[in-house]
Amino acid sequence: ARPPREALAVLYFGKQPEPNITELVVGPLPGPAYHRDVTVRKYGGKVPYHRRPVTGREYAEINALIHRELKKAPLFLTACCESNGTDLVTLTTAPRGFKSGDRLTWFVLFHSVAGTGYYLSPVGLEVLVDHGDLHVSRWQLRKVFYNGRYFASTGDLEQEFVAGALEVVRLKQPQADAVLGSMKPRRPPGPPAPLQFEPQGPRYSVRNNHVTFQGWSFAFGMNPNTGPRLFDIRYRGERIVYELSLQEALALYGSNCPGGMSTRYLDGSFGIGRFAYELVRGLDCPYTATYVHRHYLAEADTPRTNQNSLCIFEHDSALPLRRHFSDSQSFYYGGLRRNALVIRAISTLINYDYIWDFMFHANGAMEVRVHATGYISSSFLHGRGTDYGNRVGPHTLGTMHIHHIHYKVDLDVDGQLNSLESQDMEYEFVKDPWSAQNTMERPHLRRERLEREDEAAFPLNVPLPRYLSFVSPNPNKWGHPRSYRIQVISFAGKHLPTNSSMERSVSWGRYQLAVTRRKEEEPTSTSIYNQNDPWTPTVAFADFINNETITNEDLVAWITVGFLHVPHAEDIPNTVTVGNSVGFFLRPYNYFNEDPSVDSADSVYLSSEQDAGACGDNPLACLSSAATCAPRLPPFHFGGFLNL
Repeated sequence: ARPPREALAVLYFGKQPEPNITELVVGPLPGPAYHRDVTVRKYGGKVPYHRRPVTGREYAEINALIHRELKKAPLFLTACCESNGTDLVTLTTAPRGFKSGDRLTWFVLFHSVAGTGYYLSPVGLEVLVDHGDLHVSRWQLRKVFYNGRYFASTGDLEQEFVAGALEVVRLKQPQADAVLGSMKPRRPPGPPAPLQFEPQGPRYSVRNNHVTFQGWSFAFGMNPNTGPRLFDIRYRGERIVYELSLQEALALYGSNCPGGMSTRYLDGSFGIGRFAYELVRGLDCPYTATYVHRHYLAEADTPRTNQNSLCIFEHDSALPLRRHFSDSQSFYYGGLRRNALVIRAISTLINYDYIWDFMFHANGAMEVRVHATGYISSSFLHGRGTDYGNRVGPHTLGTMHIHHIHYKVDLDVDGQLNSLESQDMEYEFVKDPWSAQNTMERPHLRRERLEREDEAAFPLNVPLPRYLSFVSPNPNKWGHPRSYRIQVISFAGKHLPTNSSMERSVSWGRYQLAVTRRKEEEPTSTSIYNQNDPWTPTVAFADFINNETITNEDLVAWITVGFLHVPHAEDIPNTVTVGNSVGFFLRPYNYFNEDPSVDSADSVYLSSEQDAGACGDNPLACLSSAATCAPRLPPFHFGGFLNL
């Protein structure tokens, strides 16, 4: 029977005798008639109030406190920054302290310039705010940092300056036309770039949240916290993946300033899906893509809509998926264009923009890819700052960091019961069998079934077996197990040392790939509560791996991809997507009896005995008539600033 449709409601109870976070399941939708508390069942106990993500209201109160404190150092601010403090903006860091219960956050101050990113204009001033008390009036600044020195308060900073005991770097108020990191065009528009369009309309279908395309079908959604997720991915009617979802994005920084050195952003806590804003037609996605609204409810009484925040389109990669030109025996050409369906969202998480792509190919393969762009985060350059990055401006240090992204892939290959098989190569030294007088090195295939979770937990930065597959008990026509191969493309940095006090909160990052038994009580690899209490993580992925058998079981693959980023001059104004993408493929491996793309209506075959210009035999010959007119494009519209 179809289960009732339900929602998860997350409530922060600050005024109860024991302040806590409570999670309630509410249903049935759309007319709720019941709710049940699932907090203890999900987490083994109540979730302490201090683990809650910081709300907009809390940030507003913190900013008000900081600007009140800045008024105690007017002479210093005038000298250092040509500022009275009101035009300086703050950037949060996280986590917030060093032990469970702490809510102490370093805030980095920047010059603000309208129309450009402030992230590249640090003024050298950072403040540590204690905002853990339930009474806002008791919040206070605990420490002040400026240009390599620490002070007890802004008042002490002012006294040091007045006494002439403080070395001040005098910064000019940045001008909008010359500010570091401006993205305003420097040249007038040129002729239009090439345009991708569909001569006879889209070849895919979108109904509500269900997509079909040339044998593929799936449902899509957007979790406000963890971002895009797909369910029930089928090819030719057979389920390949039950769930494919983003879990977390970690950005971990190094610096010789306190804000930078203590930053380990867990973006799910901020809202990967919530901050997936409207996409710009013709730039973020093809002009003729299908654009879909996404909705969420957070810190408000009513839902909000991010219009056109997810796009779906067929993409021509300008590559053959496969081809061959025969110049011997018989003369012919056969090939197929590498077109794929793409579903995309882009999240803006403070300074960074992450482009999330899920791609579906004609040969039954899926591709998952993330590109990083947006502004780098920076520190004020002082002392030995270049031990932690590169200088990218007069006083700006581009701080080194890692991006590690985690995904859940619940494969169901030819049914729910699967096993994990690895294949790799070895060389064997043998005498040639026709004379037995010479030796040769012969590659041979080494196959191995991995039987337990511990064997299937592959540490980060250790080479994976070249072939890793989820295998079915059922064979294909040729006697091999029907399988899907996982192929990871990643350049991840180093994971936190396991003796770090917060490592268990990101322990999914220990592994580039881990395969576990699927369990209803292990739906996600992390929690939004891990950011503000990483020392006692609400969910610790390492606990999922307990050496259970994984032979003929319902299995889940957990995949980490990422890269080390050392910012450089060419990251100004923005990091570019070229070279900054990672991801993985899910590829059929003996799942079919042949490449299923042979059935594609886009296939092209030319021979020396046919008329290549005949439209009936060659679809490429039809293009001149099918695409004689430019498409009627909808007028450009962008309302992305209206809902902020």
